[in-house]
Amino acid sequence: MSGRETSEIGVVDQRPIDLGLLPATASLSSSGRLSVGGCDMESLANEMGTPLFVYDEEHLRARCREYRSLFGAHVTYAGKAFLCAAMVRLVDEEGLHLDVSTGGELHVALANKFPADRLVFHGNNKSTEELSTALEVGVGRVIVDSFDEMDRIEQLVGGGLPAPSVLVRVTPGVEAHTHSYIETGTEDSKFGFSVAGGAALEACARAAHSDAMHLAGLHCHIGSQIFVLQSYARAARVVMGLAAEVEKIAGAAIDEINLGGGLGVRYHRDDEAPSLEAYASLLKESFSSAAADAGLRGTPVLSVEPGRSIAAQAGLTLYRVGTIKEIRGVRTYVAVDGGMSDNVRPATYGARYETFVPARAGAERTLIATVAGKHCEQGDVLVHDATLPADLHVGDVLCTPTTGAYGYSMASNYNKVPRPAVVFVREGAHRVAVRRETYDDLLALDEV
Repeated sequence: MSGRETSEIGVVDQRPIDLGLLPATASLSSSGRLSVGGCDMESLANEMGTPLFVYDEEHLRARCREYRSLFGAHVTYAGKAFLCAAMVRLVDEEGLHLDVSTGGELHVALANKFPADRLVFHGNNKSTEELSTALEVGVGRVIVDSFDEMDRIEQLVGGGLPAPSVLVRVTPGVEAHTHSYIETGTEDSKFGFSVAGGAALEACARAAHSDAMHLAGLHCHIGSQIFVLQSYARAARVVMGLAAEVEKIAGAAIDEINLGGGLGVRYHRDDEAPSLEAYASLLKESFSSAAADAGLRGTPVLSVEPGRSIAAQAGLTLYRVGTIKEIRGVRTYVAVDGGMSDNVRPATYGARYETFVPARAGAERTLIATVAGKHCEQGDVLVHDATLPADLHVGDVLCTPTTGAYGYSMASNYNKVPRPAVVFVREGAHRVAVRRETYDDLLALDEV
C-alpha cells in the first residue's frame, strides 16, 4: 500500500516519533516497542481493549510537584481538563487545590472526600442549587461571574447559609492569540466582568460592601492553549490596575489575584510550547512589576489554575485499525474504533495530533494517511496527514499522544458508542481508573 506521494499540505514528514510528545516514563525497546509506566502499550491494548485512555501516573504527579515547587501552595488544578475519582485523590495527595465548574464536578470532588476548603467553584451560570451546596459545604473560593450570581448568593446567605469568600472574575480585554472558542479574556466573553466597561469595579465594590460575601481578590483567565507569554504580562497589568482602583475607590484590599491557567502544550512535533519555568518566571516578574507600578499598599498573593499543562502530555489514546481505504489519486483513510466521541478537539478546533504504531514505533513511515473515526460525520477525523508504516494492516494498534486533557472529559456517546476505559500505569502495573462503558450502560437512563 503506497498511500499518496505527497500529503494534503504538500509536505511529507517521515521523521521518527518525537518522544517529547509522550509521557515522562515513555521508552522504546531495542525492537521499537513503546512502553509507558513500564507497561507495553500494544499488550495493554490487547488486554484492556480499545479505544483506551492511558495515563502515566508518575507524569501527573511530577507535574503537580513542579507547579508546587514554582508557586507554592497557591496552585489549583483545573478539573475540567480531566476529572475522575482517581484524579481527585491524586490532586488531593499532591496538595493542590481543585477547580470545579459545575454541580457535577463538585459532587465528584466531595464524594471522594476532597477537602471543601481547597475547592474553587467556577461557572458562568451557577444555579441556586449549585451555589447552595457550595455554601453549605464551605468551599474555599467562589469565583463570582455575574451580578445575577451575586443576587443568588445574597439570597442564600439571607436565608441562613454562611457567607463565602469570593474572587471577582474579570475580563481584561487581552488577546491571548489562541482559538476564538478557547479565548476567554476579551471584551466579548460570556465570562466575568469587563474592566474597560466599569462592571468589574462595580462588582468588586458590591462584594466588598456586602454582608453576604467576603471579597478575597480577583480572578482572571484569558484563554487556553496559550503560547504567547506576553499575553499574561498584559493581563497582570490590567488586573493590578483594577486592584489599585478597588483599593482607592471601594476602600477594600485585594489580597489574592488568580491569573488562571491556559499554558499551551505540544500536540505536534512542530509546536513550540513555553516551558513551565519560563511561564512561572514571566508571571512572577510581571506580577511584581505591575503591583509596584500600580502603587498598591502590599503585593497580593499570586495563584494559578493549570489543567491542560498537568494532564495533557500524561495521557495517550490507543485505537485499533478496522478499515484501510485507498482512494487512488486522492488519499488513504485509516479508520479506527474511536473518533470524535473520545477526541472532539480536531473536529471542533482543527487541533493537530500525531499518531504511530506503538509495536513498531521506530519503523520507517512512508504511508501518508488520514486517520478517521467510526462516526457518521465526514468531519470525524483524528489525524490529518499521519505518517505510518507502509505495512500497516487491519488489527494494528495506533497510539495518539497528548490526549490527557479534554479527551475523556469531553467524550460523548455520539452514535451510541460507549465511552472508553481509563487506566493509570505506574512501575510496570496498571489499574482501571474508569471502567469501559457497556451497551447496557447506554440504556441505563432510558424510561420506557
